[in-house]
Amino acid sequence: MLGSITPLGERGRGSRWWLTVTAYLVGSTLGGVAFGGGLGLIASSFASRTPVAARLAVLAVVVPAGLLVDLGAFGLRLPTVRRQVDEGWRAGYRGWVWGFGYGIQLGAGVVTVVTTSTVYAAWLAAGLSGGVVAGALIGATFGVVRAAPVLSVAGVRRPDQLLHVDGILARWAAPARRATYAAGVVAAGVALLGAARW
Repeated sequence: MLGSITPLGERGRGSRWWLTVTAYLVGSTLGGVAFGGGLGLIASSFASRTPVAARLAVLAVVVPAGLLVDLGAFGLRLPTVRRQVDEGWRAGYRGWVWGFGYGIQLGAGVVTVVTTSTVYAAWLAAGLSGGVVAGALIGATFGVVRAAPVLSVAGVRRPDQLLHVDGILARWAAPARRATYAAGVVAAGVALLGAARW
């Protein structure tokens, strides 16, 4: 995905990278806001009748369970769709159009391949948050974090730079995954502490 939104690629398509990326970031944020806010709304009736401690306890259990699934424990696999964003959009639409469209889809998190349980954990948190605003804030955070890595290719203007960035991203894949797991463990710990204090 990152290799498709570079200054080099956008220049080759006659588009401006900054405009495509801005549309992508806005789309991803709005996709997260809409999905998170929607989940907050749908679950608000349940959440309003469920004590905060119980909601936090659910997160404290589900997040580590999801991380175990990510690690392949018990032979389980993460449920997901087998769909990616439509690559044909790049040839058929202006950069800002497909950037926004890609962003909306990726910001929603579940309409394309889900590679980590933290996506589901974020949406569970949005649903358990108790309302539209809290769910939308969780969704906005998810959307921004999901889209932000595109900024790592801002300096790619030549093919050799793209290969260099691809190598760097490949080297960072495992540490990034470990950081995601660590963040999940911290989130579960915070939820557990919160549940104990309520």
